[in-house]
Amino acid sequence: MPHVHVTHLASKSAVLGTVVLSLLAVPAHAAPTGSLPKPDLTALHGALRTAVAQGAPGAMARIDDHGSVRWAVAGVADRKSGRAISNADRFRIGSVTKTFSTVVLMQLAKEGKLNLDASVDRYLPGLLPDRRITVRQVLSHRSGLYDYTNDMFAKTVSGFEAVRTKVFTLRQLVDRSLKHTRTNAPGAAYSYSNTNFVVAGLLIEKLTGHSVKTAYENRIIKPLKLRDTLYVHPGKKIPGRHAKGYLTPDKAGAPLVDATEQTVSWAQSAGAVISSTRDLNTFLSALLGGRLTAPSQLKQMERMTPVNSTQAYGLGLRRRDLSCGVSVYGHTGTVQGFYTYAFASKDGRRSLTSLATTSNNDGVYNTMLGTLESAFCGKKAKVRRSAAVVEHSEDAAARAVRD
Repeated sequence: MPHVHVTHLASKSAVLGTVVLSLLAVPAHAAPTGSLPKPDLTALHGALRTAVAQGAPGAMARIDDHGSVRWAVAGVADRKSGRAISNADRFRIGSVTKTFSTVVLMQLAKEGKLNLDASVDRYLPGLLPDRRITVRQVLSHRSGLYDYTNDMFAKTVSGFEAVRTKVFTLRQLVDRSLKHTRTNAPGAAYSYSNTNFVVAGLLIEKLTGHSVKTAYENRIIKPLKLRDTLYVHPGKKIPGRHAKGYLTPDKAGAPLVDATEQTVSWAQSAGAVISSTRDLNTFLSALLGGRLTAPSQLKQMERMTPVNSTQAYGLGLRRRDLSCGVSVYGHTGTVQGFYTYAFASKDGRRSLTSLATTSNNDGVYNTMLGTLESAFCGKKAKVRRSAAVVEHSEDAAARAVRD
């Protein structure tokens, strides 16, 4: 077993809590990092500290890179106990769940059980009012189906409290969407909607004959030996060691709301998975490295529709184009109390998962974007020209006012 040198940088602050940055040196047998710039660990650590200063009780990040592991943490996992946050903590991954759902469906397509260009109606007769909507359009957010969470979380805290212990069927969630006019004709435009991945969940259950939970376990979790990845719906607790999530109210200065315990039944196959930074990096590396789908399926996931000048969306997969010219693939996730960035290089050999334990806070969301720049652009990352440029999460339970 090769010798691994570990270094630690630690400090304490009454505001930030314990801050730790650790680096595991690359083992002698590891492959070189290729053309990617080296990660900027100081900047990574700085982004987490800033997120905590902006209102996130805790923040953390982990980089897996050709056999090496680098991580950083800031703040606390639990505001009451004051326990420092750790990359060993589990958390709710929000819309990163959509990539899990897509992988299952791509495997089913490879098995000949699903045609991506077939109408959803072929598999779920009568579910949707327009037979032109295809499976591919659902997975790429081009179906035109209205996002029911727009209404559900029009008011952030009261909307959350109204559903945090409720249990919905997937069809009930689709019905909420169908009460509204569709955003566009099938295939006409990209329009992010959680409804699409509720439909994906129904497809998974119909085609496998099993629950979404069983499909995730049999097709992803067990084969990859993901020890922290769970689907507990309709259970409300995060089992084992975990970070608590805190929802930022709409009213400035109002106290944070502990949103950790909830059924997440309002999201399910669109956003209810629990995981860890280690497991998400393993998952993305396996996916982009071609170990979860056939090459033809992965290419289809990576066939992108532009979202804006820096983002594009494929099938359950985002691409972000960073300031140094590097493009990374993965997904963002927002569920009450948690912001997640989970991305990897095109070949899957470098992956980053970062987390801040709050939501409905645009400042924190944008700061955490800096973890991608630090991990993949390193010191070549370029400062934004205007601090006024602000992104808003479009994932599950994103904010009171949606993009």
